[in-house]
Amino acid sequence: MITIHWERAGIALPQMPRATGRFTDLMAKAIARRGGATAWLYTHENGEAKGGHCHLLAHVPADRAKAMPAMQKRWLRSISGRPYRARVILSRPIGGRLGLEKTNPDLHAANLAEALAYLIKGANEAAAQQFGLKRLEAGGLVIGKRCGTSQNIAAKARLGAAVMK
Repeated sequence: MITIHWERAGIALPQMPRATGRFTDLMAKAIARRGGATAWLYTHENGEAKGGHCHLLAHVPADRAKAMPAMQKRWLRSISGRPYRARVILSRPIGGRLGLEKTNPDLHAANLAEALAYLIKGANEAAAQQFGLKRLEAGGLVIGKRCGTSQNIAAKARLGAAVMK
């Protein structure tokens, strides 16, 4: 799970969706260069105390995970045109440690469910009732898209996968 505080990085609210798009593009290309693939979903939020920021859940192949923090800081410098500032990005593996999905899949699944619930806390009441969401919070003013996914897990891809079954 990655949280990027775009406002702290010097990215204004109207540019936040473009910055997130550039970040996910750089991430996908970096992973693809090593023959890997990724999937991701994000949500944008804004608030008085927090400013404009993005929460991103991304699949990162195990062989790329340790290199990600350094790459993320370079990508942020490239996107913002400014030196990296402390507390702009928080990047942690689900469950707090790499490899948890193999060593303790049940704990990993529980932590992943909590991370996803946190990410979609801005859902409306109808979605909360339909999916049994317990945590709801306003996401604040966002300009542009509030949330999105990589194309390989987007609605069209899911529909195509269902048709193939």
